[in-house]
Amino acid sequence: MPLTDAQDIADLLNETRTIALVGISDRPDRPSYGVMKTLQDHGYRVLPVNPQIAGEHVHGEFVWARLSDIGVPIDMVDIFRRSEAAGEAVDDAIAAGAKAVWMQLAVVNEAAAARAEAAGLKVVMDRCPAIEIRRLQLAPIDAQ
Repeated sequence: MPLTDAQDIADLLNETRTIALVGISDRPDRPSYGVMKTLQDHGYRVLPVNPQIAGEHVHGEFVWARLSDIGVPIDMVDIFRRSEAAGEAVDDAIAAGAKAVWMQLAVVNEAAAARAEAAGLKVVMDRCPAIEIRRLQLAPIDAQ
């Protein structure tokens, strides 16, 4: 069952340190661009993933082509992909050993969520971590 309880979501955000953001855009008008900056400002290390702009940098971080290329432990994978494309990102998150997957606003894929949960990952769907941080009034990560 995906997380919906405020305390469960707060716990996930408070225990997370490294986030891979799948579907990053280098365009400032795109939601993923702003969310990445908000997450960085909150104290997270955010590793952007997008094969179309791999090798470039967004907000000072190298853009990876695939989750499997990153090579460091990932706490959470934040997915900015259409619902029907989220399954591939979830499968990649499972293979990469992530602890959680977070599907952004309007991204719902029940089958992918079930696979993630069966693999032991926490799942959030149809929410934005940047919005949840503000809503839950969470302290910055580096201040904890």
